[in-house]
Amino acid sequence: MRTENSATAPNPIAVSGSAAPARPAVRGTLQAGLGVAAFSLTFPATAWGLEGFGPWSLVAVRSVLAALIAGGFLLALRVPLPDRRHWAGLAVVAAGVVLGFPLLTTLALQTSTTAHAAVVVGLLPLTTALFSALRVGTRPSRTFWLAALAGAAAVVAFTVQQSGGALTTADLYLFAALLVCAAGYTEGGRLARTMPGWQVTGWALVLCLPLGLPAAAIALAYEPVQWNGHGVTGLLWVAAGSQLLGLVVWYRGMAAIGIPKASQLQLAQPLLTLVWSVLLLGEHLTVAAPLTAAAVLVCIAVTQRARG
Repeated sequence: MRTENSATAPNPIAVSGSAAPARPAVRGTLQAGLGVAAFSLTFPATAWGLEGFGPWSLVAVRSVLAALIAGGFLLALRVPLPDRRHWAGLAVVAAGVVLGFPLLTTLALQTSTTAHAAVVVGLLPLTTALFSALRVGTRPSRTFWLAALAGAAAVVAFTVQQSGGALTTADLYLFAALLVCAAGYTEGGRLARTMPGWQVTGWALVLCLPLGLPAAAIALAYEPVQWNGHGVTGLLWVAAGSQLLGLVVWYRGMAAIGIPKASQLQLAQPLLTLVWSVLLLGEHLTVAAPLTAAAVLVCIAVTQRARG
């Protein structure tokens, strides 16, 4: 019967295109990796930005600049408003990624070094995977979780050792930032399955604009601005690089390879941040860095091969 033939006969098109599913996975991994590279510069750029702006001004102005750029693209391309069912998720992305994480980490970086703050992104992959399991219903394998825990432990041990292991008020900001960012990443990755990743980022930024404009005006009125190269460069990067471009490729990567696997690529982010801290801020890097880097890369390889 024709039905039997269609069910049992090999499909030459399917066979010849068997490698096709791997291409989106490779693209997604590269996109998520580019997002991690962009995010790795966030803390050093924030430290630069604080040389010219107050913490509240820096966060508010970066949000406004990124929203204006994103809104310009949305208008130019005549992108329709998202469906009503997406607005709650976009609000979570806006609260966690656009406002919460930048504000809390900026407040922390007033008294914390970038090396110490890197403990946040060391724990972020594991926290994001936990949020994903609760919110999206993903069930990664035991191997995945063991590798994720090992990688997180390596990063935490390294960054805590670098900072002397002391817990301060900055740590409270950092742990709070960890939670809100993981929630925003999870919701953004879920939304990126049904709408383009850059639109998820763009609408989340635009959603914050009515709050960001008056906040920027008030903050700039009360916090003196010192115009210098580091301050302006740091502001431009956290606005256009971290807040906009980084999130665009990050959400696209998460949609392609899944939230848990994409989040594990962030295990490399603290080490990249430490490298930038040495090059851009002159912070001291110990010989433990290459050993931690090797351990983290092994964990990333395991999580990428583990079935989710």
